[in-house]
Amino acid sequence: MLELLTDGHFWVGVAFVTFFAVLAFAGVHKFAWTALGEAGAKVQAQLDEAEALRKEAQDLLAGIKAQREQAEKMAAEMMANAQEEAKRMGVQAQADLVEQIKRRGELAERKIATAEAQAAADVKAAAADLAAQIAESVLTTRLAGMTNDPLIDGAIKQMGAKLQ
Repeated sequence: MLELLTDGHFWVGVAFVTFFAVLAFAGVHKFAWTALGEAGAKVQAQLDEAEALRKEAQDLLAGIKAQREQAEKMAAEMMANAQEEAKRMGVQAQADLVEQIKRRGELAERKIATAEAQAAADVKAAAADLAAQIAESVLTTRLAGMTNDPLIDGAIKQMGAKLQ
């Protein structure tokens, strides 16, 4: 055993055990345990926060997906409504065009009828003027060939004198 006391490894081992005994007596293990517990609590808090963030991100993703689906549905409805409206407007425009063509045709027919009536009235007026000119010319010719009645001429002169 004396050899054991002279061996360097033995004394290193004794020093090592003594060192740990002093640390245990001083309560260093309690400080280490507390420090490890606090570090574990911090890690656990970070894990809990990460889990909460992950759940929040999943909820947000689900909300965005729902909004996207709703937006796509609304876009499809709007597109269908727009197509229906375009078809309706096309039918309405076709009907309006037919109606406008009909009205313009009727207006043209009325203008033609008015022009025909005006032309007929102009022809009648020209015929009446021509007839009046012919009658005037005939009467002028007849009257020029007649001799004046002296009694009528005398009566006209007397009337002219009385009226003045």
